[in-house]
Amino acid sequence: MTDVQSELDRIEKMINAPETRKLRKRVRDDMGYVRPRNASTMMLIDGPADNFKVLMGIRNKNLKFMPGALVFPGGSVDRGDGAVSAVDDLHPITEERLIKAMRGRPSKHAARALGLAAIRETAEESGLLMGRKVPFQTKNADWKLFEEKGISPSLAKLRLISRAITPPGMPRRFDTWFFAARADEIAFTPENGFDPCGELEGLQWLTPQEAIEGETREITRVMLVELLNRLKEDPELSPDYPVPYYFSRQGKFSKRDI
Repeated sequence: MTDVQSELDRIEKMINAPETRKLRKRVRDDMGYVRPRNASTMMLIDGPADNFKVLMGIRNKNLKFMPGALVFPGGSVDRGDGAVSAVDDLHPITEERLIKAMRGRPSKHAARALGLAAIRETAEESGLLMGRKVPFQTKNADWKLFEEKGISPSLAKLRLISRAITPPGMPRRFDTWFFAARADEIAFTPENGFDPCGELEGLQWLTPQEAIEGETREITRVMLVELLNRLKEDPELSPDYPVPYYFSRQGKFSKRDI
């Protein structure tokens, strides 16, 4: 199993490498300050805490961000995500934690948008619909599959595992919130198991060790270890468990709880 500190050291080394410093200068000259975009990732868990697998796929090699990397389903929060209806709300502790920690204009609307984005991205990239078999209506084209299948998204059992922000100076930056949910939250599975949109390929359920030994990037390996340790120490995924936050400041990659 990988060591979190060794991966953090690798990230810090990359941040301070001469080629990265040159990239940061080009980005500053061409783009100025790049504000991180809010993003959500779903760590979908299948199996018991001591012997689980997690859903992952390979990012299409034609994509500009992390091409060919083994990742969890996820992506940017869309403007309309927060307005989508759901059968329930985020757990109050999770909601409060998100509101206290998020950048910009924190609100309940913005907090639920993060959770709903993780559910939507999972649907788009795998075809798996998470929620309840309750009639659902929407004018948002990105959520039409839920309406077609009669599935309403559910937020109550999402658990916040971690948060990480892309270091400054990168041409694309994301403020990513990593959520976890059990596979029994899946209310619809496509006939062939998965129905991906093309951004993720080769979707499969992997053990953390299989994933770590695959084409994962450093921060993904850190998150896999965070999930592994969380389930070992907190198999019930309690909403009040400490949540680590990874960020870079003055060339140093740091961690603190939120």
